[in-house]
Amino acid sequence: MNHFEMFNLPVQFALDSADLQKRYRQLQQTLHPDRFANASERDRLLAVQRSSQLNDAYSTLREPLARAEYLLHLQGIDLAHEQTTLRDPEFLMAQMEWRERLEELEQLLRGRHLSPDGLSACPLAVPLALERAEKDLEAEAQQLFQQLEQALAEQQYEAAAILIRKLKFMAKLRIELEGLEDQL
Repeated sequence: MNHFEMFNLPVQFALDSADLQKRYRQLQQTLHPDRFANASERDRLLAVQRSSQLNDAYSTLREPLARAEYLLHLQGIDLAHEQTTLRDPEFLMAQMEWRERLEELEQLLRGRHLSPDGLSACPLAVPLALERAEKDLEAEAQQLFQQLEQALAEQQYEAAAILIRKLKFMAKLRIELEGLEDQL
């Protein structure tokens, strides 16, 4: 039984997250191992196994990127073991620009970036630059997610795989930006 079947949902990228959460809670109550405390050893083990599968399915389906990757997995495309690199020069250039931007933010954060008069940058420069970078990253990710949803709806799985790789890169950038923000 695949994750979508477990929740009695259509196999598609677009999901109502509130509905998914509601179905999860209902199934969780039904399958929780505590309900089988007085059952046989075999039934208790099955309950633990089913509960674990439910938790795994829920965590996969509630995260859009994991859900998209799972949809590709159902089509026989496993990105986890794939070594394909992106051959999109425009995206590779954008990656380099993001890396440079992160490096500049890190330098600003560490006070290495000095103004022409030799004084450290304005104290508000770093938080403002981080906020701007986060907004830009979110806007780019939203565009990619819209393209991903369309590619999956049209069953263009190879295009979806490329978009997932791009979104994974964006997710790593978001983590790095959050790390810089934590250092403030």
